[in-house]
Amino acid sequence: MREIERPHLRIPTPREIYTELDRYVIGQEVAKKTVATAAYNHYKRVLQRRSGLDRLIKKSNMLLVGPTGCGKTHIARQLARILDVPFTVCDATEYTEAGYYGKDVEVMVAELLFKSDQDVEATSRGIVFVDEIDKIARRSHGARTGAGSRDIGGEGVQQALLKLLEGREVFVPLNVTQHWNKHDFVLVDTSDILFLCAGTFSDLPIHDPDRSIGFSSSSARERARRRRVSQKALLDYGMTPELLGRLAVTVQLHSLSEGDLCRILSEPPDSLLREYTALLAADDVELEFPPDGCLAMVRHAIEKKMGARGLRSIMEVVMRDIMFRAPEIAGTQCRIDAAFVEERLEAADMELEPGEDR
Repeated sequence: MREIERPHLRIPTPREIYTELDRYVIGQEVAKKTVATAAYNHYKRVLQRRSGLDRLIKKSNMLLVGPTGCGKTHIARQLARILDVPFTVCDATEYTEAGYYGKDVEVMVAELLFKSDQDVEATSRGIVFVDEIDKIARRSHGARTGAGSRDIGGEGVQQALLKLLEGREVFVPLNVTQHWNKHDFVLVDTSDILFLCAGTFSDLPIHDPDRSIGFSSSSARERARRRRVSQKALLDYGMTPELLGRLAVTVQLHSLSEGDLCRILSEPPDSLLREYTALLAADDVELEFPPDGCLAMVRHAIEKKMGARGLRSIMEVVMRDIMFRAPEIAGTQCRIDAAFVEERLEAADMELEPGEDR
């Protein structure tokens, strides 16, 4: 495998990154290639900077746009694993403009510092995933927060993020649980930290009219692919030009099809079917999962608008009784076909009917 190598930093090529992402992330081919290329270019910039060369390459911070359950967080997490750098997930709605009650944006870097065991050098080349970035869109005059005309949780946070995204030395609290305490700070340079911001931007016209969560029909998905999100649409949504200017790469993810969800259940090395097969094998129980059983669970996820995230909760319901009895049925085989899945899900729905005795 050809890699760029420097002390303390090894960068796989874009194809190597994409190939590894492809093992764990189903679908989203264009998004995976875009992320792989942007990440490679970002860490080339890091090497140039640390080698004292002219920094012609700009930061490749990314904006990921797509429906809930389509794999935005999963791609970011796998990217950090491939590059072997510290990684943290932050929710943009928890932060406020400096000086107001809530978290200052520097706490994002503090959480990354915590994940790297207080290693400042490792922190300075890590990845921060900022979720729900669309929830801090600039609010209209008719939807103020009650704090006068200052939009402290929307535009104020966008403005505060600028210094982190563009690269600045910031004082970061060492104790993330007491970040309001103005003692025990450390200086961290964010110039080499890769920021991935993500949001659903659910009111943009790129989404399907039925507002499906994480999946859609193939024809609807193809229509969504043709509707590319524009900078103007993001500006109209409430994102500031300054913030968008520091998110150089926009990655648009599409909703997942029935076939994608079936593949998610079985193909990745860490898939749910592999996990439950291993769990039952520890009790000497053989698990057989025919395709119709997988399809029944996927269709239930689509019907309930649960998306890929809902597959685990569905699997828990389907496997609950078998997992409970596993030590008692050692040496047996369990076949999870469509009839079994539908029976267990129907029974679970009846258990949750309102008004019944618990």
